[in-house]
Amino acid sequence: MFGGNKSLAVSLLSRINVIENADVIKDIILMPTFHFHKLLGNWEGYFAIDVKTRKDKWRIIIQPLDENESPFELCNIDEISGVVRIVGIREVSAHYE
Repeated sequence: MFGGNKSLAVSLLSRINVIENADVIKDIILMPTFHFHKLLGNWEGYFAIDVKTRKDKWRIIIQPLDENESPFELCNIDEISGVVRIVGIREVSAHYE
């Protein structure tokens, strides 16, 4: 997936492990190395984190989900970050290419 770049693959698995072990999405947001950011346009309601660093083009695209595993209608991350316990991973991609 990463053209044989083992460090990117290890970082991806590490990030997924952190996502799985987070109590709420705020735990992910507060990790500076993840560079959690909101996506715009057709990606409204989705967020991205870096697979490794800002210099790498790879991102994990995530979506906060409610207790029924449905997307939030109005996804104001500041209001829901302390309660969201489920995050769906939409894709891992070179999103900005």
